[in-house]
Amino acid sequence: MKRSNRVAWLGAIALGVIIILSFIAAPNTQINSGSTYNRAADGYGAWYAFMQEQGITIQRWQKPLSQLNNQKEPTTVLRVYGYLRQPQLDRDEEKWLEKGNNLVLLGVRTRVSAANFQTMQPSPVGAVKIDTRRRFQKAKQSGILLGDRFGAVVWEEKREKGQVIFATTPYLAANAYQDNLSNFQYLASLVNQKNNTLFVDEYIHGYKDADVKESEGQGDLISYFAQTPMIVILVQAGVLLLVLIWGQNHRFGKPIALNTPVIDNSQAYIQALAGVLHKAESSEFVVEMVGKEEQLQLQKALGLGTVLLEPETLVNIWAEKTGKSATELDAVLKPQYRKRRLSERELLNWLLKWRSLRVGS
Repeated sequence: MKRSNRVAWLGAIALGVIIILSFIAAPNTQINSGSTYNRAADGYGAWYAFMQEQGITIQRWQKPLSQLNNQKEPTTVLRVYGYLRQPQLDRDEEKWLEKGNNLVLLGVRTRVSAANFQTMQPSPVGAVKIDTRRRFQKAKQSGILLGDRFGAVVWEEKREKGQVIFATTPYLAANAYQDNLSNFQYLASLVNQKNNTLFVDEYIHGYKDADVKESEGQGDLISYFAQTPMIVILVQAGVLLLVLIWGQNHRFGKPIALNTPVIDNSQAYIQALAGVLHKAESSEFVVEMVGKEEQLQLQKALGLGTVLLEPETLVNIWAEKTGKSATELDAVLKPQYRKRRLSERELLNWLLKWRSLRVGS
């Protein structure tokens, strides 16, 4: 291959790699969780399609909320957050309500109560499935729309002209609840009131109309590179350098077939379950399951069979056989029978104590 053609090909390859890296390595501020464009379990694509099938006029809004203030007719805006926001409203939201409009905010940070993580809450459209322990306990009784004795899950606050509806869970009608149609119907009843014009805020998920992108300096390639962090530029330069080095001195041996890694389904299941329990802050389940297994292994080591003994009986036998203080074993048995939620540090300390007991038994 002639040198000129070779340089041209290398330049084309380097440019292609840089463009791909620009999309991969550039900062991604888009939060897909809660977006109607998202078809994953935490998205709202199915609910948006449900609203359209019901003949309800609903539109996606991809501009700042302040640009909706020119609407003449009363309007309701639904905001589904990919994180738990504070219940206090910002200035734009307060101005929005002052004009007689409504807000529905899903995903408000409140205290974790003693309620079960999964509950079925009665509503006018049927039982609504709620997967959170968070409850708002300061809501006025007259303003609670969905809740139980632990507090409100969904509540409303009226202003002089408009009103705002809060929900402690951002997943009230997420794609994960397609089999529980009451969730979809309940959110539809919250937003489709008084025949207001209905918008879903996609701007908070990073989706922007072309005029908004241009006004924010995101409309062309030059503006993009002006906002690109230095680390991305360095990575791109490094890739370009590696391509040039390879082009000048590339030597390859025979291709080596890669071995397909064996997937451990049990390990994958355990890791997935651990992730769910960690997100749900459900340490009681972990303590109960791990505690029973650790107790069973300890009994086997002591020759006590595979039937779980009462804690007091096991403590006494263990103390007799090992000569150690009974309080040492009693301290690790108490959490699993009291079913008290442990912090992450307490849980780690508890596991370390079990480990030390196994080594010493």
